[in-house]
Amino acid sequence: MLRRKQHDEVTRYDDVIRRLRDASQPDREQPEAARAYVDKVRLDAWRVTDADVEALRAAGLSEDEIYEATVAAAVSAGLDRLEAGLRTLA
Repeated sequence: MLRRKQHDEVTRYDDVIRRLRDASQPDREQPEAARAYVDKVRLDAWRVTDADVEALRAAGLSEDEIYEATVAAAVSAGLDRLEAGLRTLA
C-alpha cells in the first residue's frame, strides 16, 4: 500500500492502485513467445514496433492475448513508476 512516510496515512488512491496492480497480474505466466515483448513494453515501450506485434501473431498469439499482455505490462510498469515517484516525494 502506498503510504506517506511523514504521516503514515493511507492515500485516497491506495485502493485503486492496489486493484489495478491485482488486475494487471504483473507476475502471471506469459507464453514463451511473448516474454521478450512484455519486457520491452515494461522497460522500453517506445521501442515497440508493428514488427513486434506481427511476430507475436506469427507465433500463434491471438489479438486478445496480445492486447492483454500489452495492457498488463503497461499498467504494471506505470504503477511501478508511480510508486517510485511517490517514494521520492515522501
